[in-house]
Amino acid sequence: MIDLWSHLLAGFATAATPINLLWAFVGCALGTAIGVLPGLGPAVTIAMLLPITAQVEPTASMIFFAGIYYGAMYGGSTTSILLNTPGETGSMVTALEGFKMAKNGRAGAALATAAIGSFVAGTIATVLVTLFAPVVAEYAVQLGPPEYFMLMMLAFTTVTAVLGSSTLRGLTALVVGLAMGLVGLDQITGQVRYTGGIPEFLDGLEVVLVAVGLFAVGETLYTALYEGRVKSSLNEMNRVHMTRSQWRRSWPAWLRGTFLGFPFGAVPAGGSEIPTFLSYATEKKLSKHPEEFGTTGAIEGVAGPEAANNAAITATLVPMLTLGIPTSTTAAIILSAFQNYGIQPGPQLFDTNASMVWALIASLYIGNVMLLVLNLPLVGLWVKLLRIPRAPLYAGILVFATVGVYGMRQSAFDLFLMYAIGLFGVLMRRYDFPAAPVIVGMILGPMAEAQLRNAMAIGEGRWSVFVQRPVSLALLVIVIAVLVAPRVAAARRRRRMIAAAAAGQASAA
Repeated sequence: MIDLWSHLLAGFATAATPINLLWAFVGCALGTAIGVLPGLGPAVTIAMLLPITAQVEPTASMIFFAGIYYGAMYGGSTTSILLNTPGETGSMVTALEGFKMAKNGRAGAALATAAIGSFVAGTIATVLVTLFAPVVAEYAVQLGPPEYFMLMMLAFTTVTAVLGSSTLRGLTALVVGLAMGLVGLDQITGQVRYTGGIPEFLDGLEVVLVAVGLFAVGETLYTALYEGRVKSSLNEMNRVHMTRSQWRRSWPAWLRGTFLGFPFGAVPAGGSEIPTFLSYATEKKLSKHPEEFGTTGAIEGVAGPEAANNAAITATLVPMLTLGIPTSTTAAIILSAFQNYGIQPGPQLFDTNASMVWALIASLYIGNVMLLVLNLPLVGLWVKLLRIPRAPLYAGILVFATVGVYGMRQSAFDLFLMYAIGLFGVLMRRYDFPAAPVIVGMILGPMAEAQLRNAMAIGEGRWSVFVQRPVSLALLVIVIAVLVAPRVAAARRRRRMIAAAAAGQASAA
């Protein structure tokens, strides 16, 4: 424990230098602005800025990206409440009650409970990350190749099952990512694979380039083609404050949401969608004012889900830093940023790059305070951003993406490839294929291949190595359960509905 606090204090000393504080502030402000603008999210922003920040010192860059990540979640609630347009999937539930509160003249209270709830949940979750991440890393060092391969299989199955509406589409996107990860030289034998005779592919596909193409370019082109003419009505915003009664109703919801959200982000089956819906259902059940839900808007229905969302988002740092496994789209992009600097997140990270990791964790505490200060007094400024016309906004994103990718290697081929991947991203969005599994497959695919080969070498070519070791066997059972359990539950629901319908017809006859 003494070591932990000394590491954290050293992290604060690094994060509190003027240049790192500046990067944290710019990241928080930019993230909030991006979160407020409908249709943009932290994944798009970080992907767009990855090439441009490649020349920045790694610690400052990670603090900057963490600020964007956090800030976008704070800002996303503003759009959800005032426009009923969630910037991120985690903000969808906030819109259910927040928009109704805004329509009934209580936008200020909804925005206040969302901002303070984000601060409370973010701070508690950061304390939990501080306490648990080093412990997880300590145990993860003891895992061997079979366990790591199964962990990656768990990441593949959960990301494809959780992100997107269809597991089949998620698996298809994952296979595309795995195939992209195989392009170039085999990292063990040195054999050329899937380059099609194009010399630019010998070094493999750049994850940064694919991320910028899929997220920044793909999202922009999709919005221009399919959503450009959509107009939203903006609710009037009153003063951002809460009455004593609203405080009393909000604080239990903040705490419940925090402790619901954290476990979902911390395990490699994360995502903030499930805990936000669970939090909403819990608050609706426990509320002393159930009549407000779905009618005039209940403040608990904003406070709980917003806290759950932020706690889950903070908790995604645990598997990303300790296991090198991203459990959200933005975590996958940040993981590619680490790799851009030649840093591989995993159990060794707390030893090899301790100063950077602890500075990053310390910056989360600082960023939370910055965001509370930015969000409560300046919410009127953020609302003005909602009036920016879409055309120049998205044109600017394309310019940033083009300049950034060209600056990486000064290669015109990279630009053609980026826009080709962007068009592929439009098709994926159009037909409801999630983009995150592509990036997860690209990043974890080559690592999973190496771990599989090492595991087979340990088992002397026998696949039984995966069931002979208790941890890898347990992970294999969980992987199968993740794939099978939803289908079994759906089949049972169908049988119950058919039985109920048959009983209804029999009683009517």
